Amino acid sequence: MSAPDHIAPNSAADLGLTELSSAVADGSISSVAAVADALDRIEASQPALNAFRVVRREAALREAADADARLAAGVRLPLLGVPIAVKDDTDISGEITAFGCGGEFTPKTADAESVRRLRAAGAVIVGKANTCELGQLPFTSGDAFGHTRNPWDRARTPGGSSGGSAAAVAAGLVPAALGSDGAGSVRIPASWTNLVGIKPQRGRISTWPLAEAFNGLTVNGPLARTVRDAALLLDIAAGPHDGDRHTPAPIEASAAVGRDPGKLRIALSLSIPYTATKTTLDPRIAAAVHALAATLRTLGHTVTVTDLHYGLLIGASFLPRSLAGISRVHRDMPGAVVDPRTTTNSRIGRVLGGPALTAARLAEPLLHKRIGSFFDDYDVVLSPTTATPAPRVEEIDDIGFGATNSLITAACPYTWPWNVLGWPSVNVPAGFTDSGLPIGAQLMGTADSEPLLISLAAQLESELHWDRHRPAQWW
Repeated sequence: MSAPDHIAPNSAADLGLTELSSAVADGSISSVAAVADALDRIEASQPALNAFRVVRREAALREAADADARLAAGVRLPLLGVPIAVKDDTDISGEITAFGCGGEFTPKTADAESVRRLRAAGAVIVGKANTCELGQLPFTSGDAFGHTRNPWDRARTPGGSSGGSAAAVAAGLVPAALGSDGAGSVRIPASWTNLVGIKPQRGRISTWPLAEAFNGLTVNGPLARTVRDAALLLDIAAGPHDGDRHTPAPIEASAAVGRDPGKLRIALSLSIPYTATKTTLDPRIAAAVHALAATLRTLGHTVTVTDLHYGLLIGASFLPRSLAGISRVHRDMPGAVVDPRTTTNSRIGRVLGGPALTAARLAEPLLHKRIGSFFDDYDVVLSPTTATPAPRVEEIDDIGFGATNSLITAACPYTWPWNVLGWPSVNVPAGFTDSGLPIGAQLMGTADSEPLLISLAAQLESELHWDRHRPAQWW
């Protein structure tokens, strides 16, 4: 599919993360100018786009001035003075972590480990991007803050639950952002906003102050317009805290950008993992993924159309881990004001948090073995990221528990198995619908395969140049 001919106005925030960090380092632009530009764009866009829950204007400008002083003194760090956003499930000292909920919250007294690492690299965190309540939905909406809208179409959701992070990057408010992914929450909004979204190996980016998040389902991951920028942010945010439950061996994501991935055996699988509700792949999504497969063939890879059969066990493993995780987070946020659907999920999670959760965790090695055997014949799996283009923002409003589950499952049935497995997956832009809505596809690998997936994604980007397409400014 051809892309709309939209290019956003030029400014510091329209530069990619790599470009902007270089420009600040060499003095082409000051940190104060870059951060002020990002903050001004956030302020101008907020009434219409609504990407942020917390904006750190005064603190960010102080930190930018300090960065300029350090730069003048000869200090050099990878992101010194560069504006970044994080998701509102991530602690920043002195700020609340509402996680999409209403209510009164006490500001946090310490940074999350991922934020500590961003700060150690010199990043200036301009704010916390919106997310739905406890990260449950592929929509970014809630009574506490309203609707976050998609920069490509104001009537559409940017996806979720990292929709605020995705909207901020796609709109050019910041060059990159961190999100989190417990069932596709980085990859889904990346697919609906024409971004690269990396779901890393479990534990690659620490979730501390949680030893693990949502019983191991949720990981933190970057959103950016290019593979290089996403890989850079991954490298900087990655690394363990002493209290982490999962500590994979280090990788160098940025080193994989531009590296020849070799001639790969790629499985194109359109099969939908088992769901309890009816799901159908939109023909426009299928066509876009097949077109991406054709590009991969022109690059010398062998692409075979074959179905990856997930089986029933993986679904039975996902639900206890997810719902028990929701229940725990809800319990740890006394005073949070939430939607009745969140309350219902939390109650179910309390029931599933015993033997069912234990059995679900014990099933993971069996799933690794079963699905891992598929990779005896293939190096990478290519599949849709979502089953439909981005829905309208109001479709999630004022519907019941069952209707909500049917809606979100029909739109997004593809991403959650890789959260159960804990393995890496990368969303890459795969074109646009005729009406200009972005489409994404995911590249999926086995444990610790981020370098392979990143090198393949970068090879695709060098052919397709998806970063050249930007949404028109309407806010």
